[in-house]
Amino acid sequence: MLELLPTPPTDPLWDLTYEFGSDERPERLNLVLGVYRDQTGTTPVMTAVREAEIRLAERSESKEYRGLSGNAAFNRSLLELVLGKAGPTDRAAAVQTVAGSGALRLLADLICRTRPGATVWISDPAYVNHRPILEAAGLRVRTYGWRDAEGGFDTAGVLRELQDAQRDDVVLLQGCAHNPTGVDPLLDDWEALAESAARRGWVPFVDLAYHGLGDGLEADLLPTRMLAARVPEMLIAVSCSKNFGLYSDRVGCAIVLGASGQAVRHAETALQNAARTLYSMPPEHGAAVVTTILEDEGLRAAWRAELDVMRGRIMDNRADLIAHLGALGCADQARSLARQKGMFSMLPLSAQQMLRLRRQYAVYGTTSGRINIAGIPAHRIPCLARGIAGVLGAGDAPRTIATLPRQQQSSGAAPVQA
Repeated sequence: MLELLPTPPTDPLWDLTYEFGSDERPERLNLVLGVYRDQTGTTPVMTAVREAEIRLAERSESKEYRGLSGNAAFNRSLLELVLGKAGPTDRAAAVQTVAGSGALRLLADLICRTRPGATVWISDPAYVNHRPILEAAGLRVRTYGWRDAEGGFDTAGVLRELQDAQRDDVVLLQGCAHNPTGVDPLLDDWEALAESAARRGWVPFVDLAYHGLGDGLEADLLPTRMLAARVPEMLIAVSCSKNFGLYSDRVGCAIVLGASGQAVRHAETALQNAARTLYSMPPEHGAAVVTTILEDEGLRAAWRAELDVMRGRIMDNRADLIAHLGALGCADQARSLARQKGMFSMLPLSAQQMLRLRRQYAVYGTTSGRINIAGIPAHRIPCLARGIAGVLGAGDAPRTIATLPRQQQSSGAAPVQA
């Protein structure tokens, strides 16, 4: 049987990650995967998470099955966090999922079940896993542009292209800190999108993966809440990987808003049925951690404070990179990065230039130009800027980092480990 299997495509992000792992250059820099790293290059366990885990261990509760919807307290907490205390939680249902990707897939299955062959619109460029997840669920995918010629959000272009969206089509929107571009709509743009959805009848499908790491938690959630107040139906996929640092615990939630309580109950049952055939029930530990934090005033405050520190470090990294690029004569590239926010930035480099950045300067980003701003130790930013300038042919940067004096390679700090 296995001999008949055609050669499947591999995952490009993990291919680059494996290549990085076998790269023996001490100055190598991994900016491929979307994980937050501190100054030492480590993805830390948040203080509030560590305390919540201690409390859970002390309670030593039963590990009995929670049910097809997962942890009910977690679902209630996520509904309140995302929609707000005054939000339309009375016409919403939540089901715990295996991280944000699991939420995307469950909601894609729900779309396919309610409207087989439905069209889902995604941005171009989009998160690398959006199209595969949607198409695996049997959905038709169309794209709409995202950025204008100057690298900002293309308000007029997006609204113009979405005029082709039919009633009951689904439009996937990233709620904040767009992956991979780092370019977000302004509040006026979100208002225009909400008006278009309400008038034309397309269904918003919001992917929330980076809330708290863009403009702050409340500001990042405001567009989603705005849409929820304006449209009768809406889908939301929520991830707790980035803003709680629970990457390997795979914690997420699928939220459905409907025009009536009965419609929402039917949707919740459909999500449970889909989960049953995919993985039966989601893992409990990470959801219990999140619930413990959100239900405790002290832990919640500590989490919010640490999240703000993480966001501040990301902002500082981007500002520092912009300043170094400007000093190296890359003013246009610096202006492009200044329009971006969140964990990711899109370098204005071609696939060939990104290949050269990897081979000559040991800097690993995706071929599309995406780099993980949240993963750069601050002392490595000058080297990164010189590498970018080098592939652009700016200033005196074309020398490889490997041939620079050691004090210029790492500012005297230890190299980043894989």
